[in-house]
Amino acid sequence: MSARLLLVEDDDQIREVISDYFNAKSEGSIKITAASDGDEGLNLIQSDDFDLIILDVMLPHIDGFTLCRRIRSKKDVPVLFLTARTSEDDKLYGYELGCDDYITKPFSLAELYAKVNALLKRASGTVSKPELVCGNITLNPVTLNVTACGKDIELAPKEFEILAYMMKHPNWVISRDTLLDMIWGNDFYGSPRIVDNHVKKLRCALGSAGTQIKTVISKGYKLTEE
Repeated sequence: MSARLLLVEDDDQIREVISDYFNAKSEGSIKITAASDGDEGLNLIQSDDFDLIILDVMLPHIDGFTLCRRIRSKKDVPVLFLTARTSEDDKLYGYELGCDDYITKPFSLAELYAKVNALLKRASGTVSKPELVCGNITLNPVTLNVTACGKDIELAPKEFEILAYMMKHPNWVISRDTLLDMIWGNDFYGSPRIVDNHVKKLRCALGSAGTQIKTVISKGYKLTEE
């Protein structure tokens, strides 16, 4: 499998060890581009395409969590956190932001290599089946078509983005702040209640399937299958 990886890690030794191991193990088929801080990583993400991104969390200039948010607002590339942040809250926050896996330091190079390959295979396997399905709702992120209970649905851009994020994370409790970060961006300074207005419009547009979007009191929203 030939693949291009971006490794954003501020430790010189870790960057070198991972790059050498992946190059030897894959016999050169996995090529790693390395960045030593968040600014450099963001520039590479914006200017180039990668098959997978490995992020440290504690990075100079821009932290890994912020980078993950920005990646997820623009791209669907697999993201794997490799970090010394070991708390359960950090891990859950990483997954809430949309990371695909989370490995804590110290780590096994063999395990990292295996997980990267699994994510690459999973990502390549979704190309031919781009549709997302949850209960009576189907969303195609390529054609931008949405159906609910078999009927085509027209959604405004923000409602589509909210639904797409929920469809990618079914049964997750998603906070208003997360939706603001992912849909509006971290430079939005309005009220979080704007999310409620768009979710209300989304439910209305989905008709009877709108009941799949549950309100979780004091937490946010959750998309269920029924």
